[in-house]
Amino acid sequence: QVQLVESGGGLVQAGGSLRLSCAASGRTFSSYAMGWFRQAPGKEREFVARISWSGSFTYTYYADSVKGRFTISRDNAKNTVYLQMNSLKPEDTAVYYCAAPGTVVAGDVAYWGQGTQVTVSS
Repeated sequence: QVQLVESGGGLVQAGGSLRLSCAASGRTFSSYAMGWFRQAPGKEREFVARISWSGSFTYTYYADSVKGRFTISRDNAKNTVYLQMNSLKPEDTAVYYCAAPGTVVAGDVAYWGQGTQVTVSS
């Protein structure tokens, strides 16, 4: 069993930045690739970013809509995954969810956090 708790959401103006955190507990954090999804009102939950690792190598993957603006990272010592969001746009407004394992398909996610609201004003 894995528990995921997100934090860091809020209201920001377009062009601003936010950093989301996802604290994981339960099964060994380092066993999972981790990811972020988001869901806007009236829309399906969509993939945002994932991070995986093998030995000393870290691999990241992003949705085209956030590539170059968002950065996913992890701190295994703190069992925490981060999503640094820069140059935010109104279309980034959504509830952001931490996910394990970090797949790109929402239906393949086994564990979800409770979500954190991000609102970007124009």
